[in-house]
Amino acid sequence: MHSATFDLGAVRLEALTAGPSRGRLVILLHGFPESGDAWRVQAAALAGAGWRVLAPHQRGYAGSSKPAGLLPYRLDVLAADVLALADAAGAETFSLVGHDWGAAIAWHLASTSPTRLDRMVVMNGPHAGTVGLHTLLHPTQLLRSWYIGAFQVPFLPEALLRADDFALLRRAMRDTARPGALPDALLDRYAAQWAQPGALGAMLAWYRAIGLQVPTPARTIELPVTVIWGEQDPMLDRGLADAALRLCSKGRLVALPDATHWLHHEEPQRVNDVLLEALA
Repeated sequence: MHSATFDLGAVRLEALTAGPSRGRLVILLHGFPESGDAWRVQAAALAGAGWRVLAPHQRGYAGSSKPAGLLPYRLDVLAADVLALADAAGAETFSLVGHDWGAAIAWHLASTSPTRLDRMVVMNGPHAGTVGLHTLLHPTQLLRSWYIGAFQVPFLPEALLRADDFALLRRAMRDTARPGALPDALLDRYAAQWAQPGALGAMLAWYRAIGLQVPTPARTIELPVTVIWGEQDPMLDRGLADAALRLCSKGRLVALPDATHWLHHEEPQRVNDVLLEALA
């Protein structure tokens, strides 16, 4: 596993890289509050199967650029970073894997730039174009997503999350995962990344820019899509997976009944097996 920096013009993205340089490209997109390091186990498996893997630290995270303000963190801008990364890698088309916010970006690209994508796998992340109606029909999802409203408050979330070496953020991840799924070494690596100047505010800007988003079109998605869903996710209910899949003409669901939001850490071998099958 290596690290490389890609100059995309507006931003520079640091990414973990693995696999043969002539292999088919797959890009792995992390969510909040992780980084490209979330995918080390999956990247190794994909590289071993001959894929060229890029797992970027997305804008605002780790060693990547952290633009000021909210406009640089709109979903269409974040999605454009992925296309620019593929261009920088010399790939006209590529496959895409996304978790949490990374899944939201993947859904956006599948709806707006489908000709660039070969296949797609999403994990516990909603299609932004279906969230509004789903939440109206299932108000409990609004309660599950309470933290999004809390993150809109200026300054206070940063102070609370940063306190005592990010104790609250570490505890939030551990308490919503299966015991032992998120080892101290991984959380320590994340904490060092969260502590970089401007990082925490930029990470929260993804949420604070939600009201500025261009809506993701809820149109039919023709490319092959696999959704892997941890059904014990306390933040996102299973109905969000079903709502997104109703847009997919070639979609399938792999439900993991005992996994939570952090399924790629809890059941890495199962996730790897599904990835290799879905992307083959």
